[in-house]
Amino acid sequence: MSDNIKNEGEGEDRFHANPTAGNWERETLEKLVFATIKERRAARRWSIFFRLAFLAVIVVGLWTYFDLSLGGGDDENLGRHTALIEINGEIEAEGSGAADNVIPSLNKAFADAGSAAVVLRIDSPGGSPVQAGIIVDEIRRLKRGYPDKPLYVVVDEICASGGYYIAAAADRIYVNKASIVGSVGVLMDSFGFTGTMEKLGVERRLLTAGANKGFLDPFSPQSEKHRAHAQEMLNEIHQQFITVVRTGRGTRLKETPEMFSGLYWTGAKAVEMGLADGFGTVDTVARDIVKAEDIVDYTAHEGLPERVLKKFGASVGEGAMKAMSRVTLPKLN
Repeated sequence: MSDNIKNEGEGEDRFHANPTAGNWERETLEKLVFATIKERRAARRWSIFFRLAFLAVIVVGLWTYFDLSLGGGDDENLGRHTALIEINGEIEAEGSGAADNVIPSLNKAFADAGSAAVVLRIDSPGGSPVQAGIIVDEIRRLKRGYPDKPLYVVVDEICASGGYYIAAAADRIYVNKASIVGSVGVLMDSFGFTGTMEKLGVERRLLTAGANKGFLDPFSPQSEKHRAHAQEMLNEIHQQFITVVRTGRGTRLKETPEMFSGLYWTGAKAVEMGLADGFGTVDTVARDIVKAEDIVDYTAHEGLPERVLKKFGASVGEGAMKAMSRVTLPKLN
């Protein structure tokens, strides 16, 4: 036992001789504690940041909603003015050329007692014949309901195919002499990969219930029957397009064999052919034609929350999904 006491004493003597030898555990523990505290503080800061950011999005969204709602009431008290609606980009199910966006704007503009006329400013290469057709049908309905309120189209850079489909329903079309106008035609485009698959040794295994369910499948050979059926559909939609143009433009058209061939022309040539009525901008039409220089924008603009969501990925992959779609749709481009 005396040996144990002696050994313990010797250990204590060594500790007092080198006091730092027993402090490394405490120093390590202190470092771990401070690191944990620092990490928790950083996590708390990020948590506060994301909460504030989320709150800011909600506040901006509510502000935008109520601002637009109240703004609609202010427009009704502006007195006599020219109502403006803009269509920019492709005519498709989303964006400024979508029927769901254009039609509410048209209804609001026509219904406003202060609007002396409605001006559609179009800058579009074309797009969906369905969206264009829906908008044209609504324009015709509104013109019957408001016979004393004209609708004019002003073309910026381009008003082709689906864009011109819509423009043809207007009372008058004004262009710049260098604008691109026309392209009265329909197309369907896709790719065929059968030759590439053969070279790569890839086998297509397609099972269908229905003899024509694989219609226009890009990985299968195109049959003459399917090609003829697709051409028949294109011809039918093309004829619908021609009818809209002839109905809207009437005797102003100076028809030629090339007019409905899909070609497009400058604004100056379009005026000569009767595809347009003259030269002008939104300002000149409002001032000289409508005689109401005050212009009120009725376009359904995308709000800030929607732009933020799209920027951070709400629409990521949409283009790829469309490209991978099995169904190839006709387009007015």
